[in-house]
Amino acid sequence: MSVQPYRITINTPITHQAILPSEVDIVIIGGGVIGVSTAWFLAQSGLQVLLCEKGRIAGEQSSRNWGWVRQQGRDLAELPIMMESMKIWQQWSNTYGDGLGFSQQGIMYQAENAAEMAEFEQWYNNAKAYGIDTVLLSTKGISEHMPSAAKKWHGGMLTPSDARAEPWQAIPTMAYAAVESGAEIIENCAVRGLEHSNSQITAVHTEQGTVKCSQVLLCGGAWSSLFLQNMGIKIPQLTVRSTVAQTTPCTDVYTGNAVDAELAIRRRQDGGYTLSLSDRQTHYIGTDSWRHCFKFLPVLTSSWKHMQLKIGTPKGFPSNISTAKSWSAADISPFEITRILEPTPEEGAKETMLQRLVERFPELAEVKINDIWAGMIDATPDAVPIVDKVPNYNGLWLATGFSGHGFGIGPAMGRILADQLQHKNPIHDMQRFRFSRFSDGSKLIIGPKI
Repeated sequence: MSVQPYRITINTPITHQAILPSEVDIVIIGGGVIGVSTAWFLAQSGLQVLLCEKGRIAGEQSSRNWGWVRQQGRDLAELPIMMESMKIWQQWSNTYGDGLGFSQQGIMYQAENAAEMAEFEQWYNNAKAYGIDTVLLSTKGISEHMPSAAKKWHGGMLTPSDARAEPWQAIPTMAYAAVESGAEIIENCAVRGLEHSNSQITAVHTEQGTVKCSQVLLCGGAWSSLFLQNMGIKIPQLTVRSTVAQTTPCTDVYTGNAVDAELAIRRRQDGGYTLSLSDRQTHYIGTDSWRHCFKFLPVLTSSWKHMQLKIGTPKGFPSNISTAKSWSAADISPFEITRILEPTPEEGAKETMLQRLVERFPELAEVKINDIWAGMIDATPDAVPIVDKVPNYNGLWLATGFSGHGFGIGPAMGRILADQLQHKNPIHDMQRFRFSRFSDGSKLIIGPKI
């Protein structure tokens, strides 16, 4: 099984070129971790499923994230789902081997002060009831795991069963597996709109033609809101830019994943580290920002120290003022104009990452950055995804707004969605993820900041 070993861009060769079928049971819009996972489970059940991706499989955030498969720090509504997802990752790794780059080496959070440690303790105390293997660490405890670290932290939290995988490889590997199981996948095939009769979904209109179907799953990440807006449906979703880098192979200073207030690291399969600045994210203020500003005020207030706001959204982004907000099935859609969202990495991030890395691990003074990139994270006002039916449309489902948490939890969410699309009741409580929570008068409960 051949997988894409490098970062996925618009220049990555098209892999999936199935002939557009005239009719299927279910169409999935979006080839990220959610779409691919759902397609795999549906194909395993024997359904005819078509996945349409406007660009490349995992071309956006599903290949641009940190690569963490994380239970630790999850919203408590996500935690049991994530624990199931870990089991699925393990099963997939046993079946599909090194193509996923999956390895359970633990995730460590490091507290700079007593206040941060108190947040870890609060989450730990709440999560104990789920049977997770998380432990709290003292300064000495962290040093035992990172004996060469020059920095001393106040304390920390470690979940040994947490894991990592290689984003550029894992989702393309599972796309191959889905096709082998009977799913059809077409890259460079944007869905322009939906057809319905008396609110029942009857077909999708793609740039290559029309496909009859009775159910559709929209999991378009940063593009989901724009797709629905063309149908007159509004959801509170914004995007934030996160910059990530890859180092050259180097000494193993920590085998797992770790993050403190400034720097996140993950040991890579190629012997280097994935780095990111944990205190730097950027939101481009565009048309959606003004539309949803009041709903996002609570989460912005709680994370303003880590958020850079820039006036004006780059050309080609969903929220750019020049991006079409309505179009017909006969029109070229915004999804065809921007096949892959390729944000510019944060200026100066490369130098800051290396500086912080060497401050913590002086032995890595000769390490270089091999590549640097950025991705746009689709976020909701409470940092919890929407996974639910879309009101007033029978057969339309939505899974979006994973707020940077989607890579790890994607397999289990894919299984849940596959069950729901087959009219089976989910085994998990999905109330927290309902579509209506931003409009039914419910109190907004923001997910954990850790």
